[in-house]
Amino acid sequence: MTTIQPRAIGAPLTRLDGPAKVTGTAHYAFEHPVQHPAYLHPVQATIAHGRVAGMDTAAAEQLDGVVAVLTVFDAPKLADASDGELSILQDDRVHFRGQLIGAVVANSLEIARQAADLVRVDYHEEPHDAELRADHPRLYAPEDMLESKPTDTEEGDVDAALANAAVTVDQTYTTPIEHNNPMEPHATIATWDESAGRPQVTLYDSTQGVHVVRKTLAPMFGLEPEQLRVIAPHVGGGFGAKGAPKAHNVLAVLAAQRCGGRPVKLALTRQQMFALVGYRTPTIQRVRLAADPAGALTALSHEVIEQTSAVKEFAEQTAVASRMMYATPNRRTSHRLAALDVPVPFWMRAPGLCPGMFATEVAMDELAEACGLDPIELRIRNEPRVDPETGNPWSGRRLVDCLRTGAERFGWADRDPLPRNRIHGRWLLGTGVAAATYPASSNPGNTARVEYRPDGRYAVQIGAADIGTGTWTALTQIAADALGCDTDTVEVQIGDTDLPAATVAGGSSGISSWGTAIVAAAQAFRDKHGENPSYGAEVSTEAPENPDAEKFALHSFGAQFAEVAVDRDTGEIRVPRMLGVFSIGRAINARTLRSQLIGGMTMGLSMALHEESVRDPRFGHVVTQDLASYHISAHADVRDVDAIWLDEVDEHANPMGARGAGEIGIVGAAAAVANAIYRATGVRVRDLPIMVDDLLH
Repeated sequence: MTTIQPRAIGAPLTRLDGPAKVTGTAHYAFEHPVQHPAYLHPVQATIAHGRVAGMDTAAAEQLDGVVAVLTVFDAPKLADASDGELSILQDDRVHFRGQLIGAVVANSLEIARQAADLVRVDYHEEPHDAELRADHPRLYAPEDMLESKPTDTEEGDVDAALANAAVTVDQTYTTPIEHNNPMEPHATIATWDESAGRPQVTLYDSTQGVHVVRKTLAPMFGLEPEQLRVIAPHVGGGFGAKGAPKAHNVLAVLAAQRCGGRPVKLALTRQQMFALVGYRTPTIQRVRLAADPAGALTALSHEVIEQTSAVKEFAEQTAVASRMMYATPNRRTSHRLAALDVPVPFWMRAPGLCPGMFATEVAMDELAEACGLDPIELRIRNEPRVDPETGNPWSGRRLVDCLRTGAERFGWADRDPLPRNRIHGRWLLGTGVAAATYPASSNPGNTARVEYRPDGRYAVQIGAADIGTGTWTALTQIAADALGCDTDTVEVQIGDTDLPAATVAGGSSGISSWGTAIVAAAQAFRDKHGENPSYGAEVSTEAPENPDAEKFALHSFGAQFAEVAVDRDTGEIRVPRMLGVFSIGRAINARTLRSQLIGGMTMGLSMALHEESVRDPRFGHVVTQDLASYHISAHADVRDVDAIWLDEVDEHANPMGARGAGEIGIVGAAAAVANAIYRATGVRVRDLPIMVDDLLH
């Protein structure tokens, strides 16, 4: 594959949308100016399983300023109610606590909320099951995992290798429920306009993909795609949670049908988000490793138990990294699900690989100690020559370079190999390392349009999303280099279904997918119109398939380093330093790339020490429903976090030579912290998050 010559690409161009954001002129979903809006507040189920027997709305309807009240008994019917998560208010069944069972539309947000509180609901409650256990009686194997990955894999004779191994590790690791908490809550404005006879629906939405919202919702309401326009120029974070429309989007459109063309505004509260927009499934992971006396792996087994919802299956691919990360002749991976009376899990930054690599990278640390090897050396000894899963050559596997570069920069050689052996005053000190990986992918179905305008600038259009990551800026750099012009002569337009089709911002695939389409359109534009185009000249082109995608194993890699200090009297944990070294192909924008990487690393620190959603199985709901009780890392939690990347170009990935970097920063970060805590204290903690009382033995 031929890559474009970089001029703007790689430069730390400041964010083009920055001035609008810091001056408050950037419109997020709830802030778009609309005429005479109404406000929506949901009514949620207060039982975990059963059915709604009755809803008394009289008091709500009598409240001054109430426009409409919707219930499971009188809401508009959907044309397609096959999606168990999205088909709300279509029957009286309650599948989980917090499920949407009604709503109030009013002239103000305060009136809507007050009226929703006045709705009285009677239930026929039924027994529920909301607790994941390793011995759950109804564990099952799903047909496929996320991204259509196989549920189980088996190579060689794992059991025999484990039985005959010189060194083994056999441990269970757990990760809790974790919730996305983007700064901007999920919000939408819905308008259902029938003034022209045929319904025309407009959604201002906080989403990672306007076209996926339209593709999902239009058939549910019996609409043709052109009858539904979705607009999202600015999105205040997503982390996966906004990667598909959720039940609140359906609720807003149902309510808009009752309002005669009046816009209906809905912004979920932080508490409502804990029930309605997905979360990372908890995991119970048994990892077994076998090695010869020199530390070469002879077997790897990674067996995962996790949860889904009884109303809709979501199967996270937690063990997939174990299929390709290290060389071994005998390998087994498996996934088993418990379908519970809980909300549906969904994407959260680096789904599958983030919790899965926590388990395997802590297990590798344990194996290194059992073999008497340095943890970096153990990983180097188990480097696979080709991709173990496909047999394909790597497009660029430079994990060893990441490990060695990081070790030198971090001062790894000065570490004490013995646990609980470095003390500074009252602090126990330790360092840890973990590897990271994430697949490099591009999604089909992306089209870009280039037009030369009378003002002498190029309009580059694609229905992509900027969820706060710098997409606007990075795509401008790509377009400028593809067209051979300066960045100030390019205007990128995104975030609208009136623009050419684009896939979702997720799976670290956005820039690769959209950038490929833009490069193709720019090249087609030059081929057709030359270097001196006429005003109004334009070309639309769909991104071509990558001919190397099936020939090479496309992955990013990284090495995570952490230093911790643990108070030997109180168990208080501090993290003075973190360093990540990554192999992600060519950097598109050095400034936004570094921001993505250190953001992911900080989120991994948060996973290691703070984040946990606590579900009360007696009632089925998460009790930690705000940022006071759901703890996340703050600036004070890490003093020095740094991320660097190798200077490289992946000529097999895409025309930019880049691989996605939005998610790899979180992968392995929690394991590095956990391994450092062991080195500092001599206490091995295998359950996240790591708390003070875990260390006070």
